[in-house]
Amino acid sequence: MSTTSQIPRRQNVSSGGTYEGIFGYSRAVRIGPDVHVSGTCAPAGHEASDAYQQTRAALAIIEKALAEAGASFDHVVRTVVYVRDIADAELVAKGHLETFDKIRPASTLVQVTSMLRPWQKVEIEAYAKVI
Repeated sequence: MSTTSQIPRRQNVSSGGTYEGIFGYSRAVRIGPDVHVSGTCAPAGHEASDAYQQTRAALAIIEKALAEAGASFDHVVRTVVYVRDIADAELVAKGHLETFDKIRPASTLVQVTSMLRPWQKVEIEAYAKVI
């Protein structure tokens, strides 16, 4: 008797960003009910923006990727936030709270020594479960 397993369909979501082809990644990947959104920073054009504005810009990109994967912020169960300067934590937290106040995902915030571009202040990952 043979058994076959159901392999959940994989959906890769692309933002069309330059680095996706260079590094070989997707903005988001959905397999079954799970959606993983790659680390996301504010795009070019935000060089003069503060950490709050960059957080809001990154979250807007994440929201679009989630939507393309059939999810929303309401489905987010965890975020991981990287800041270049821990002094920006309050500005980043303000932007995160505005998005996730009622949702309250598990979250981690850590300081890192640098980002891909020297003007970037924050990078955010998101993990969602669509049930």
